[in-house]
Amino acid sequence: MDNNFNSLEELYKRLLPALRTKKLELDRLGYKYIKKEDIWNFLAEEKWKKSEGLTLSEMVDHILNCDNKKLDNYVKKELEKSGDKIEG
Repeated sequence: MDNNFNSLEELYKRLLPALRTKKLELDRLGYKYIKKEDIWNFLAEEKWKKSEGLTLSEMVDHILNCDNKKLDNYVKKELEKSGDKIEG
């Protein structure tokens, strides 16, 4: 299996099943306003930016096991910056 990606978009598409799974979990827990893109952006900025040589399985693990409270705080700060409101 080829784990080399030519673009971030290609990597994002490969990680979509994990992002969808995390989104479903967040919806069940009442974080319905958090989007798949928010999870991606949070991890890209807070975890992956500082890492080198990540494997696809490590990234999937980070998605599925990221701290929901930290993710929630990140999304709320980003919404404040943009002037948007939380939509249920």
